[in-house]
Amino acid sequence: MRPHVIVNVAMSADGKLSTRERRQVKISGVQDFNRVDRLKAGSDAVMVGIGTVLADDPSLTVKAEECRLNRLNRGVDMHPVRIIVDSNARIPPDAKVLHKEPGKRIIVVSKKADCAKVAEMKSLATVIIAGEDRVDLVQMMDELGKMGIQRVMVEGGGTLIDGLVAADLVDEIYTFIGNMVIGGKDAPTLADGEGFIREAEFCKLTLLEAHKIEQGMLLHWNVDHKP
Repeated sequence: MRPHVIVNVAMSADGKLSTRERRQVKISGVQDFNRVDRLKAGSDAVMVGIGTVLADDPSLTVKAEECRLNRLNRGVDMHPVRIIVDSNARIPPDAKVLHKEPGKRIIVVSKKADCAKVAEMKSLATVIIAGEDRVDLVQMMDELGKMGIQRVMVEGGGTLIDGLVAADLVDEIYTFIGNMVIGGKDAPTLADGEGFIREAEFCKLTLLEAHKIEQGMLLHWNVDHKP
């Protein structure tokens, strides 16, 4: 059974996740940060694409001590499994996500990835090979399900999210909309892939909740799966 997938992003009022140079921008505040930490703590795994790792070097850890203790009391590791989708095995061996804090890591590559790099990764993480030239996201999710991962939180970036949406693998989306305009036609957005052409192909959403947080708005969407 494939995992339940939750996408969480913070975006500007014009839908940008960061600047055109992919420089990280503080879009939300403390309240939303704490919400995201709780969402992460409630997940079996947190996932990002290699672009996010290269741009931001995140650790993908649970920050709040209370959330960490709650996980330990549930009999699971302090941090969710950290998953990096990296078709060509580009992740730096010293990336924070591979070293900061204890816990399990999974790197998902394609068959095209350099064998020597894949061998090096195996000393740092579990490696899943899925797809020919790029990661087959459906196969990846099937493999994660077999490993007992039932709930995955996806934090970016736009290319990975677009691929998951296009493959109808996303179940919920949280979008925090901040009180700023970043601009730039090349600035990353929530879904940065090829996009849909016909309206019948669009990913349709049902709004479950909307409320103001600090100076922004949090929208919680359910994804209407295609028949």
